[in-house]
Amino acid sequence: MSTTSDLRGRRDALSAQRSSGVARVSYDGKTVDYRSVAEIDRAIEALDREIAAAEGRRIVRHVRITTSKGL
Repeated sequence: MSTTSDLRGRRDALSAQRSSGVARVSYDGKTVDYRSVAEIDRAIEALDREIAAAEGRRIVRHVRITTSKGL
């Protein structure tokens, strides 16, 4: 099992590459090619869940829905 510092390092590497627009991420001597930004986002979310679980907390997501009839 990875430590929280390892998980945070992976998450930081993914976030940095995502913001630069590069789909190839290298960390801990490994290189991973992602097909899309959405795939990187899912990997970041999975790491967030792992970090939260390792720290004994849960991630609570809030969704706000707004509607209108139009203009």
